Amino acid sequence: MPSNIETILKKSTIPAETDALPGRSTPLTISGIHAVNHEPFIRTESPDEAEVILGMGCFWGAERKLWNTPGVIVTSVGYAGGYTPNPTYEEVCSGQTGHSEVVQVVFNTSIISLEGVLKVFWENHDPTQGMRQGNDIGSQYRSVIYTTKDTHMSIAETSQAAFQKELLDAGHGMITTEIEPLDTYYFAEEYHQQYLHKNPNGYCGIAGTGVSCPIGLGV
Repeated sequence: MPSNIETILKKSTIPAETDALPGRSTPLTISGIHAVNHEPFIRTESPDEAEVILGMGCFWGAERKLWNTPGVIVTSVGYAGGYTPNPTYEEVCSGQTGHSEVVQVVFNTSIISLEGVLKVFWENHDPTQGMRQGNDIGSQYRSVIYTTKDTHMSIAETSQAAFQKELLDAGHGMITTEIEPLDTYYFAEEYHQQYLHKNPNGYCGIAGTGVSCPIGLGV
């Protein structure tokens, strides 16, 4: 039987694609409707909308923080950055899919910029912790930004550089956040969608460093 240390190390290492769980060809069945504002999160973007996929540790608290951000139209939670097609929560938590727990953020670009969304992202978790977030340990809790437009990549990298300077000035370490183009986003199970609205006393491990990100909320 593996030791606790061996289990933690396994869950904290992204597997090779050939070692990842096989998954399934059929997507998980979900309603596609946000439980709080009743907006569809399975949608085609309109010209004044944009999307970014963010991982800040456990996705329950991260989604609530983001759906309460002015200018955010709708959110959902899911899995991205790994290999296993249409994974389940249990598979992702095993550390054998390569995925991170993430939040899909669709925002109104006339109200909030990507920089504004990323300010919320940087300030509400610790992006220096590698394969963990606080007491939550595993590759699924790593900090990630997955972009859907080429222009968003440079914006994300610029915001990282700005926040890195502030973190170092405050005595923190180097940012470990992955910033990559989005490959595939898989929606999580229905019970995870807007979990803390459905379960107000549920677990929320979201916590920032106390360092302010020097990018504004203006468009």
